[in-house]
Formats: sequence, structure tokens, C-alpha cells
Amino acid sequence: MIIGSHVKFNKEQLLGSVKEAISYGANALMLYTGAPQNTRRSRIDANLVNEAVKLMQEHNIDINHIICHAPYIINLANRENIHNYEFSIDFLRTELDRCIEMGIKYLVVHPGSHVNHTKIEGINNIINALNKVIKEDDTCMILLETMAGKGSECGTNLEEIKMILDGVNSSNIGICLDTCHLNDSGVDLHKFSDYLTEFDKIIGIEKIKCVHVNDSKNDLGTHKDRHANIGYGTIGFDTLLKIVHEPKLKDVPKILETPYVSISDTKEVPPYKLEIEMLKNKQFNANLIDDLKNL
Repeated sequence: MIIGSHVKFNKEQLLGSVKEAISYGANALMLYTGAPQNTRRSRIDANLVNEAVKLMQEHNIDINHIICHAPYIINLANRENIHNYEFSIDFLRTELDRCIEMGIKYLVVHPGSHVNHTKIEGINNIINALNKVIKEDDTCMILLETMAGKGSECGTNLEEIKMILDGVNSSNIGICLDTCHLNDSGVDLHKFSDYLTEFDKIIGIEKIKCVHVNDSKNDLGTHKDRHANIGYGTIGFDTLLKIVHEPKLKDVPKILETPYVSISDTKEVPPYKLEIEMLKNKQFNANLIDDLKNL
């Protein structure tokens, strides 16, 4: 199983990210190249990239299993303020170039929220933006993330995603599934095999390049997007276990984005090491918080 989690991108950049992933027993990872809420970015250090590549080789981590996530401030669906819209396009291109510089093959982006536009206008804005960003010879592929439908989000069902893909003048684009988003958008993940069959019919299962594995704090179809720890939400451990072990997606990286767990009044810790162990061992850990305190 190819599985990892979101990790930090600090002063050691990619090298630090790989070290953190290894500490969780992961063979995949996802990172931001800077804070997701702002545009401050440090120059990519080629020496740190080279050290990271060596460390990955030592621990059998394939660079194709490293995912980058674009910052939340990018909104490709709204062009009410043309300056902000063009900024989103330019900044997404910059992030793509940073990924290429590090040898990362996939960059996940939220399609965006149309806000005061219609849904169709928002989708057309996304298509226009992606056609400006994507180059056919890019060595990093943009992945559109499936969304929960919160507010005026675009990309909340297969038909909307299909419209975007059909409008992009490049085959160099893929999809990232998010289990929490799917649940909150109204997809019954207890019938995940049926969803994959429909996905394959409408889009093509080969377009799935990443799966964000999250439980949900919300009931089916509530359009809220609130992640829960594995087995501690409404989707449930058994359902998520089937998804991460789905044979049709065996070569696709699975990335945990579950919340940090509070182990005291002042301390929160990442749960990823124990959650990865749960999914590898196919055994739910009902004592997650106590075990995290003892790590």
C-alpha cells in the first residue's frame, strides 16, 4: 500500500518533509511549499532536494509518491476582481514551477468557488485559468480535488469535474479524490466500488492520481467539509479500510489529512504514525489518544 500523510515544509524543505514522513512509517507524503494561507515562499535549495532524494532512495520512497498541495488562497473560479483572478493564475504557475524544480510530479488544487458568478461561469473561469497555467510538456501534473460543496465550491460532482476536464486543452491533468469531501458532497462511500464504476464511465479511472483519506465529522451530503480521524467519524474505519486497499487504486498514493489530536490542554500531536499502522494492520485503534500520549 502506498500511504503517507500531510507533512511540514520547514527550513530543511523537502529533506525535512521526507524525514517526517519516514518517522510515521510512510512511503508517500504531501506538502505545501510554504504556508497555505499566504504567498511567502523561500527559494528552493537544490542541495536539500538532492539530500532528500538520497534519503528517499534509502527508504524506498518513490518521488512519484510525493504530492504537493496548492495554497488555499488560489481561487480559479471567480474573476469578479480581475487582479485577484490573474494573481491566482500566476501563483498557481509559480507553485507548479517550484514542484518541477524539486522533481515532484503532482500538484493538488481546489477548483475554486464561483461566489457571485453562476456555477457555469465559475467552471468556465476554472477552464480558462487552467488553460493559461498548464503546459503540455510540464513534468508536474495538476490534480483537481473533489470538493464537499461548501458555499459556492465548484467540482462537487462527476459532471462538474467532467466539464472542467473537457474544457482543458491538455491531457496533462488528473483528479485527487478526498473521502471526507465525497461523503459531505453526498457520495455514499459504503458503495465505493459503485462510485469507481461511475467515475470510470464518466471520466476514466486512470485520471485518479491521489486519494486524500479522511474520516468526516458530518453526515452524508451535509456539504460542510470537516475532517475527522480515521475511524472516529461518520464514514467509519471499515469503509476507509476498503478504500485504501481497493485493488483498482493500488498504485495510487493515499494521503492522510486528519486533524492533529489534543493530548493535553496545551499540546496537539499528529496522529499519522498510528493511523498508518491501523490501515496497514487492518485493525482499528480505539485507544488512539492514550497511545499518542505514550509515543
